[in-house]
Amino acid sequence: MSSPYTVFVNMELDPRKLRILLAVARAGSVLAAADDLFITPSAVSQQLTRLEREAGRELVRRTPRGTSLTAAGMIVVEAAEEIERALGTAGDRLRAGTGPSGVVRLGGVASFLRTLVIPRLFAWRERYPQLEIHITEGDISSMTRAMRRRELDVTVVEFDADVANEPPPAGVIEQPLIDEPWKLVAPAGWLVDRDIIDLTRLSVPWLGVEGGAGASAIERLRAAAGIEAAPVHNYYETLTGLALVAAGQGVTIMPALALRSVAPDNVEIVDLPGLGTRRIVLRRFADKSSPVGAIDTAVTLIREAVNELDLNAE
Repeated sequence: MSSPYTVFVNMELDPRKLRILLAVARAGSVLAAADDLFITPSAVSQQLTRLEREAGRELVRRTPRGTSLTAAGMIVVEAAEEIERALGTAGDRLRAGTGPSGVVRLGGVASFLRTLVIPRLFAWRERYPQLEIHITEGDISSMTRAMRRRELDVTVVEFDADVANEPPPAGVIEQPLIDEPWKLVAPAGWLVDRDIIDLTRLSVPWLGVEGGAGASAIERLRAAAGIEAAPVHNYYETLTGLALVAAGQGVTIMPALALRSVAPDNVEIVDLPGLGTRRIVLRRFADKSSPVGAIDTAVTLIREAVNELDLNAE
């Protein structure tokens, strides 16, 4: 009579059953392995029996104190562990092959995010499925505070280039992205001659801007023109400023990015020498804190978007 563990020359072990043997070897008993695998003890025993038949050898010894491996069982467990390691390595290589992974927390000024970042988020996610870019809109003050608290990984901030500005926080470096001229935004029909505009003798007042580089630039221009009276109207959002200009309530300056695709028909946008420049810079930590690969990739994507920018386009 042949043994139930007769060896077959062309035996084949089902890899799916090897995880059962591994679980038993690591847990030390059928009951504990069943708990680890979230299956019944009888299912574990049935799979072990079938695996032993495939191997043609007894693989485990069942005792009142638990389960131990036979010499043949040790051989099969070692093979199962090699397979497990190989699959783990393959998984790591596959994940690495999809590109950088992780979350990058990006803060930015509204015009930059709206024009260059948000329209590209879907394409960036398709290009790097494991990379997530989380957006926070803010001004330089709020984003600087957030970086100091390590709540943002990268920020894109704006300055009036003609005014001295506060340096970045300690441990943060700046990379220039864009320099663009300020543009005069005036009510339609207000300008009789675009070639002769005297900022010291405007027939409509300057609007005030709450915060940001625009506020610094307007204060600079008002001071140069000798205007001391406080603005009657103040705005924060670009659309609010444009609505005030369209209603004939004043003039202001805005950068090209902020005006792209949002300027109403009843305002005029004038390139006027002497208004100065808005500077946009990227800030990131000098120590390249984690996740380095994800942050480097996000910065590269942002710079690619800037390189594709045509400031003269409408």
